[in-house]
Amino acid sequence: MTETSTPFAGPEEPGTALVTGATGYIGGLLVPRLLDDGWKVRVLTRSSERLRGRDWIDRVEVVEGDATSEADLRRALSGTDVAYYLVHSMDGGGDLARRDRELAEGFAAAAGEAGVQRIVYLGGLHPEGADLSEHLASRVEVGQILLDGPVPAAVLQAAVVLGNGSVSFDMLRYLTERLPVMVAPQWLRNRIQPIAIDDALHYLVVAASLPAEVDRAFDIGGPEVLTYKQMIQRFAAVTGLRRRVVLTLPVLTPWLASHWVGLITPVDAAVAKPLVGSLVHEVVRREHDLDELVGLPAQGLVDFDEAVRRAMRGVRH
Repeated sequence: MTETSTPFAGPEEPGTALVTGATGYIGGLLVPRLLDDGWKVRVLTRSSERLRGRDWIDRVEVVEGDATSEADLRRALSGTDVAYYLVHSMDGGGDLARRDRELAEGFAAAAGEAGVQRIVYLGGLHPEGADLSEHLASRVEVGQILLDGPVPAAVLQAAVVLGNGSVSFDMLRYLTERLPVMVAPQWLRNRIQPIAIDDALHYLVVAASLPAEVDRAFDIGGPEVLTYKQMIQRFAAVTGLRRRVVLTLPVLTPWLASHWVGLITPVDAAVAKPLVGSLVHEVVRREHDLDELVGLPAQGLVDFDEAVRRAMRGVRH
């Protein structure tokens, strides 16, 4: 992997970007940001019906197909300059690590054959050398597969994304709103560096235009480092709730904690399990190299309180 100290100038003219996972939270918000930045956007989806109602649907090219199909990948990647890989297995079914590994290997190979110039992937922020959860370890492995592939990759690693529709944010929201008093797992004391969805989208968009010699992972995050317990209290304060009473116990394993989250919130236990497994670790940026390469958002990074205000606009408690 190599780095560059050359000042970032961006491309003379954006080309064609393929977005996988466009029916998901991040992908669905990324598409209009790319369009506004001048990119021609193509999306790969198993069913175009799932995109019906999106206000950007008439501005993109839709390719119906499956990321497991070599033929579908060839069609989707043909003539593409940048490919966003936003595919994760979080349904709790089968061997998610094997499925993610095979999907990433197939995508990297197909992108190389199609002459794609860059792959951008959003993975998970993680501590070095830790015994990671199955989900987080799989995301790290996927990032490494893409970096080892034939196409230069930018692997962005984020912790909790703060935005209405982000599963990790929804879990924080529902726990805070529904439990004025809670007996919670010990990991609520772990330090986390959350990031506002607007800032995550900024990094994803600019990563598409990194110089060709940049092929590496980058940590991304907001301006504050908080414990999950502090995030609960700050969320309560911003949304006008009373201060929460939070008691932590060391006996709640990630498996038990995920079922606790599934019982208290609308987040399915099968989805909560990988999220909880990720929060067992402290997830804080170790470097700010991407900031130096591409610059911060025009208005600076969004702090936690403002990110919550934006996420909760129009949302009923």
